[in-house]
Amino acid sequence: MKRELNIGIIGTMFMGRAHSNAWYDVANFFDLPFKPVMKAACDINPASEKDFAQRFGWLSFETSWETLINRRDIDIIDICTPNNTHMPVAVAAAQAGKHVICEKPAAMNAGEAMQMMKAAEQAGVKHMIAFNYRRLPAIALAKKMISEGRLGQIHHFNAVYYQDWLVDPEFPWVWRHDIKLAGSGAHGDMNAHTVDLARFLVGEIDSVCGEEKVFIGQRKIHGTDRSEKVTADDATAFLARFDNGASGNFSATRFATGRKNFLRLEIFGSKGSLIFNLERLNELEYFSRDDQSAEQGFRNILVTENEHPYINKWWPPGHIIGWEHTFIHEIGDFLMAIADNVKITPDFYDGYKCQVILDAVMESSKSRKWIDISN
Repeated sequence: MKRELNIGIIGTMFMGRAHSNAWYDVANFFDLPFKPVMKAACDINPASEKDFAQRFGWLSFETSWETLINRRDIDIIDICTPNNTHMPVAVAAAQAGKHVICEKPAAMNAGEAMQMMKAAEQAGVKHMIAFNYRRLPAIALAKKMISEGRLGQIHHFNAVYYQDWLVDPEFPWVWRHDIKLAGSGAHGDMNAHTVDLARFLVGEIDSVCGEEKVFIGQRKIHGTDRSEKVTADDATAFLARFDNGASGNFSATRFATGRKNFLRLEIFGSKGSLIFNLERLNELEYFSRDDQSAEQGFRNILVTENEHPYINKWWPPGHIIGWEHTFIHEIGDFLMAIADNVKITPDFYDGYKCQVILDAVMESSKSRKWIDISN
């Protein structure tokens, strides 16, 4: 009989649902040496928590994250809460000897992310930041192609992340508008993804120069006539210089009218180029200068072949997968790292490095100067 690993999840909203779906399905597609058990879910609202637990397959529920962490029958803590709680929950979980997976961004700032990293390393537990886009087959294939030298020397990394859910001035104030709860707005939520992908695909960033923007300064509290100040950015754009000489251009906004969740990467090198679009997440566009034919141009790779990363766990070639599968991939890899006692990435160190860059962009926006990451 397989050994069991008991999971406790904290947070039951959007990311809690996405992670729960992955915990429920992961053993069906990853050949795991143990059985993950969805032991307990936690939320401060007992009514919604009970419904969430029953709907998604959690065996019990708690209304205190401290109680959940201290339960002896919990081996892994999955953090899907607002950003201001990531650090205290992650540190407490690590100190209690639990393995920890935490949603991005890692924390409110680099100082908190450093505390998380130190606590996990001192406790000797496995730790992971849930940058799920690393585990898109197309992104993993892009990483492989870049590592093989197919693009040559990288000159440009361009990333845009566009959403439009705040364009309507009547959209109510939510926790993501409060810098005390979120740390930042579109920047930490969306640029966190593209910064991590930049580090993953191209390398470390040396310096940044950025600008933040709030387009609507006050929003109404839902169901009332009262308004609350918006203190977190609606949009943040920045330039970056990489250690290897590449140039970066990043933009994240929740005011891109007509765009719902549009993430596009362009990577231009001396020998070739790659383009990725999250709205066509099973595809990768590739241009090679080695193709000297009269029909030279970008070609589309449908990333659904069995030799492509992760695809052999799913369906026959040509049968596409979706956004939700990235969470199954990351949780599957996390569980295998626990089983094999090996390092998993992105870990809390990667979360810290990402947060350092995010913080530097915010500092640059205030000072209106280039900021060196090393400083």
